[in-house]
Amino acid sequence: MDRKRCTLKLLVQPSRGLVDEMFIILVQKAPSGFQLTVHALHKCEDGHSWEAFGHYTADTIGTVNVSEDPSLGGTYSGVEQMGLLWSLRPVPGSKPGLRLRKMNVQIPMEVTISVYQGHQTEGFMDQVPLASVVVERWYMAPGVSRIPITEDRLSATLFLPPGPGPFPGLLDLWGGGGQLVEYRASLLASHGIASLALDYLTPKITMETRKMVDLQYFEKAYKILEQHPQVHGSSIGMLGLSLGTSITLKMAAYSEVMKLRCAVCISGSHVQPVDGSMEDILKHFNKNADRTRVSEENEFIWRDLLLPVPSDLAFKVDMGRLKCPLLVVVGEDDQNWPASESAMDMKEMMEQAGNSHLLTVLSYPNAGHLIEPPYTPHARASLFRSMATREKMMALWGGETAAHSLAQEDAWRKLLVFLRENLYSGTNPGTPSLSHL
Repeated sequence: MDRKRCTLKLLVQPSRGLVDEMFIILVQKAPSGFQLTVHALHKCEDGHSWEAFGHYTADTIGTVNVSEDPSLGGTYSGVEQMGLLWSLRPVPGSKPGLRLRKMNVQIPMEVTISVYQGHQTEGFMDQVPLASVVVERWYMAPGVSRIPITEDRLSATLFLPPGPGPFPGLLDLWGGGGQLVEYRASLLASHGIASLALDYLTPKITMETRKMVDLQYFEKAYKILEQHPQVHGSSIGMLGLSLGTSITLKMAAYSEVMKLRCAVCISGSHVQPVDGSMEDILKHFNKNADRTRVSEENEFIWRDLLLPVPSDLAFKVDMGRLKCPLLVVVGEDDQNWPASESAMDMKEMMEQAGNSHLLTVLSYPNAGHLIEPPYTPHARASLFRSMATREKMMALWGGETAAHSLAQEDAWRKLLVFLRENLYSGTNPGTPSLSHL
């Protein structure tokens, strides 16, 4: 096709939105039956570039609607409205083991959507596209406040929804990689929940003293939420992923300070020394390091470290003590933690204790360990720095890209419903929008 005669038009709506919000991509005014490639490019904050693309054929009136028309090939296939995000992968020539994570939530994730002639698979950077649009994907909705928290020696960030509140609250814990990870908490605040992202493995106090935090550290974080004037002090939940589930379950079952309204555990386990400190929990995991397996691609598989699930209650949380609703999210191809086996044992324990009515389990075939907010690109394996050895290695998380992405979308939707049902009684559940940006 002669570029001079090309009047092709590309529309992406909304061009600004939250990261868990779907967009519509329309290609118009193409020749009937025209073969084209719709391409997405994102340069993340660490300087690495990621891309995704789908192959399409224009209909008789020269239109492609990505939300209705099938991709015939590329990084995804079939009708996949958000395939250009969840199938993002590092561009050819990138170093191995990358994982896309938002670092600064105060600026958007920018994605360039482009249309190229023909069904192409490479060389996009060397060509001029027929049309391009830059879209913004935000974790923070307009009016969400970001407040660094350092009192009581905490390393945390509080995200407050717009308005006076009071809002329900949530403690948000990530896993064994440490650091202060804010993107999930900021997105939850965008959905009306005051969320406190907490660094508990690499906080300033640990960096200064070389000692791990005690369990009172988490109770102090809870009290920050409970006593905040814009937080409904009796409507606080806790969310943990991976190692964060160990803390979430321990505090939910045994803390006399934390009166949680609900808890969410993603890709984790109740197996741990019940009377142990944070340091004891990590030592318990590492004592079975000889059970580590290594894949043919030299990726480390750690799921066997906590298996078999013990029968001794000294080494697993007594789930019969739980008094609040619990949502457990499991990827059945989790190669990092024995999430499936743990969920089954937790269910049995709660059935025997008579509190299984509090438990909801979401289990997803072919999903891996890193179940994140919707449309987060799937990382089957990535570089991971062990908190025990400080050594970088390639961790196998598991999952098949399309199935894992479906799991993320479904689990997030149900997680938000679960939190609203259990936290919003007597509060003001604002749900901000980016439509006026």
